Amino acid sequence: MVIDPSARRSDGESVRIAKDVLCAGAAVRVCLPEGPEEFARALARRGSRRPVVVGDDRALLRAVSALHRERDLGTSVLSFVPVGPSSALAQRFGVPAGAVAAARTVLDGAPRRLDLLVDDSDGVVLGGLRIPALPQAAPVAAERPSGEAWWGAPLRTCQSLVRTLVRPAVSDAAPGPRPARLRVEADGVTLVDLDQVVEAVSVTAVRGGFARVEVRPSSVGADVAPLQARARTVTVSGPDFRYRADAVTGGPVRTRTWTVRSGAWALTLPRG
Repeated sequence: MVIDPSARRSDGESVRIAKDVLCAGAAVRVCLPEGPEEFARALARRGSRRPVVVGDDRALLRAVSALHRERDLGTSVLSFVPVGPSSALAQRFGVPAGAVAAARTVLDGAPRRLDLLVDDSDGVVLGGLRIPALPQAAPVAAERPSGEAWWGAPLRTCQSLVRTLVRPAVSDAAPGPRPARLRVEADGVTLVDLDQVVEAVSVTAVRGGFARVEVRPSSVGADVAPLQARARTVTVSGPDFRYRADAVTGGPVRTRTWTVRSGAWALTLPRG
């Protein structure tokens, strides 16, 4: 039983309850890692014991990533008790929300094999990823006129006052998103190329060994329907872009390929 530090900090009472339920029904060895490296070592040293992770969605992703790096993901059955500020991903897979129900599922549930995405840098995505629009560049400050050095401070004060009165919206407004130019390929078929501006791209692993791909083209005036496809391999390329995979931000990269691994990992879920 590996208890993530975030779970201990955010909800120690739920951690205690889960521990009591598990210890009452099975022989449990408790590990309290203080950081990601100790977390990975605790999983690697589990021997023949079944790994049980207590934490939030980030802890679940960390555990799957560690088992994937060990090349032991296909032979392990992971159990999970969600404790922490975010467990939407675990609940989406079917893990009960409460500590008692989740701990009882660890004892009485059954393993279910699930798909995931693996990228070309050996990173894993459990739920889905999104490539949002790029942020706008911050406004560039106006250059000082060449006569400022001669007029001195009074001119600078006057110019500052004029900018404040005339352009308050420009100086106070936060940079907004702007469309990106990306090439998106699904199983080698180009859905959108670099000459098309897009607002966002999303890729989600679905059952059956496929990913659902959705591209939202940028439009002026009338709305444009999103482009959708199912694929086993998705490649996105273009100018430097970032992406949000589960709860982690990746990039910037110029190209990235995600491949669906069917039934690549097993999670203990309620029977029935």
